[in-house]
Order: sequence, then structure tokens, then C-alpha cells
Amino acid sequence: MRRFLVGAALAALATCLAACSAFAPKIEVPQLSLVRIGMMSADIFNQQFLVRVHVENPNDRELPVRGIDYKLFLEGDSFAEGMSSKPFVVPAKGETEFDMTVRTNFVSGIGRLMSRLNGRDQVQYVIEGKVLTDLGMAKKIPFQETGTVSLGIVK
Repeated sequence: MRRFLVGAALAALATCLAACSAFAPKIEVPQLSLVRIGMMSADIFNQQFLVRVHVENPNDRELPVRGIDYKLFLEGDSFAEGMSSKPFVVPAKGETEFDMTVRTNFVSGIGRLMSRLNGRDQVQYVIEGKVLTDLGMAKKIPFQETGTVSLGIVK
């Protein structure tokens, strides 16, 4: 009898989970692209950059973003990782831009990056991570985007 009750409870739980997932909203991955990267300050131990990010929401509902947990690669090398600090909302079928401050600590890496650019101000990037939302079942939406972005100095 006990085995029957355990089996029935597990079957009921599986049915509930399947029903919940059927009603969960399908969330498409937002597209993130870098608009520009500008150096704000630098010394031998620390560099601070302002990164402008463009977000497009392909969904029919607004996307309340708590933060972006990211890893950023420039010209194939790890550049920075962290989490954006300000929440924002991307309108349904809309887009927005936001700034995030990125701190790096790579004495030899900045020299290697500059030598690879050979005077170019455009760099290849890969940004990957998770969009952290306030949407019930879709709290973490993984993403990976590539492109080119302008690298400069913030005035």
C-alpha cells in the first residue's frame, strides 16, 4: 500500500510539473550588442572602462532585467567578467541601451590587446552570460553574442 501511495504521489507531482511547464511563458533570448567601449581611467594595477550595451527584446512582453551576469572577450582574450549593477526594463518588441562600468586588472593584457589592434579602433568581441530577470519561470536567460565595437577614451 505504501509503495502505491508513493508511486501515486510521484505521478501526481510529475503531472503538475508538466502542466506548469505547458503554461510557462516562452521567452526568446534578447539580443545584446556592444555599442562602444571607452577607457575611463587606468593605472598599472587597474583599468576602468565604460561599456555601452544595446538590448533588443524579441518578446511580446516587457523584460524586467535585474542584471546581466557576463563574461567579455576582446580579440579572443578574456577582458572582463562581472554583473551589471542597475536594473532596467526592455519594452515588449522594443530596445534600450545602458552603461556598465567594467574594471579590469591585467597589466600585460592591455598591451597585448593594443599591439593586436595595429592602430584600428574596432575590436572583435564575444559577450556571454545570463540575463537575470524577474519573470517567474525564466529567471536566468543564457546568451552569447559576437560582433565588433569601437574602443576609445571616455572624455
